[in-house]
Amino acid sequence: MTQDRTVDVVVIGLGPGGEHLATELAGAGLEVVGVERRLVGGECPYYGCIPSKMMIRAAGTLAEADRIQGLAGSATVKSSWEPVARRIRDEATTDWDDTVAVQRLEAAGAELVRGTARLTGPGQVSVETAAGPRRLTARRGVVLNTGTEPAVPPIDGLAATPYWTNREAMRVTELPGSLTVVGGGAIGLELAQAFARFGVEVTVVEAGPRILGPEEPQAADVVRRALRAEGITVLEDVAAERVDHAGGRFTLRMGGDDVGSDALLVAAGRRSNLSDIGLETVGLDPSVRFIEVDDRMRAGERLWAIGDITGKGAFTHMSMYQADVALRDLLGQDGPAADYRAVSRVTFTDPEVGAVGVTEHQARESGTRIGIGVTDLAASSRGFLHGPGPDGTANSGVVKVVADLDRGVLVGATTVGPSGGEMIGLLAAAVHAQTPIATLRTMHFAYPTFHRAIESALAALG
Repeated sequence: MTQDRTVDVVVIGLGPGGEHLATELAGAGLEVVGVERRLVGGECPYYGCIPSKMMIRAAGTLAEADRIQGLAGSATVKSSWEPVARRIRDEATTDWDDTVAVQRLEAAGAELVRGTARLTGPGQVSVETAAGPRRLTARRGVVLNTGTEPAVPPIDGLAATPYWTNREAMRVTELPGSLTVVGGGAIGLELAQAFARFGVEVTVVEAGPRILGPEEPQAADVVRRALRAEGITVLEDVAAERVDHAGGRFTLRMGGDDVGSDALLVAAGRRSNLSDIGLETVGLDPSVRFIEVDDRMRAGERLWAIGDITGKGAFTHMSMYQADVALRDLLGQDGPAADYRAVSRVTFTDPEVGAVGVTEHQARESGTRIGIGVTDLAASSRGFLHGPGPDGTANSGVVKVVADLDRGVLVGATTVGPSGGEMIGLLAAAVHAQTPIATLRTMHFAYPTFHRAIESALAALG
């Protein structure tokens, strides 16, 4: 028997942004139902940001121990994956159980419906649950936050094999002897380096011209050099044609060149969860990759969308940001509209890659009269003091700034180094606030810090 209910807002998908929005709306006194078919909290706490950074932190500790030689004496280190797997299971994911998140949501006054939701018209949602179908009507509207899934490329034979995505990688309790990673983006490279530092023989295969394709070429150059120095094989501009699996071994075939390994990780991007959610019932194209939203996150009549499915950046911080914009709109409050000029992002390799705004290529395509400033991390002085990085050199890093010369402001920047993800904060603020370059050049940059290299990059603008 179908259960009908009318509430103020229905939030479909309780990843970071959806959970935050449902909690805040309920706290404001609205009647809210959140629908989730998997884990409340989404990809980030269970299969993404949190557990992967535990891996990366542990792997980084091993790498630092290796650098004792030549800096502080000598040390013998024996790695063990057991503490990493245990921390992920017990501390990060509670054995992939969302009870705490559900309790937090319900304590705020929202109701959780566990099931698969589908739009059936403006403000109308049907949910298939284990107890039977439910129909929900939203007085104010529906918010879509359905997120993304790991994208699986159409490689012949792949689907019939026990390959990993990031989700299986987070559950690993015993390491393979060797691993092939399909995809040279942020996820693929972060996990490749982490596993390699625990003794796994790793090969990265990237179909595009270079790893870290969306980022600056200078960033890719530094990271590639570091990965290869650690023994990771990096293959670029190579298309995988077929995958075979026999006798517990994978073989990735690439036009005559084969790569064999004990495990295969597919990290070839993400795809939006938009199929069969009823977009056609609210006047939207059901075949779209992303949902188009305005600067208040409105996607249609009594419909809002936030997070990865809007195509503004598949980042937890973006989902949370958009949730706050939608929150204000749903509550009828004034406040700033969505602004994507200064979206920051970090790739947590070693060295880290921080980036904000547009790249040089994107700026040139826009027709803007641009200036570029690039400097090696050596300009910070701390690069030398820090000692050898992953590639064995003392200055494995770069700072690059992209300027709109007509307006005299920065429109993009990249920081690569041991603290690349932290260095980008200063430049993100500058891009967001449209701080005049002339003002930035009068700043005091503390000595000796990594971010002091920003001063040299600004001086190199031309």
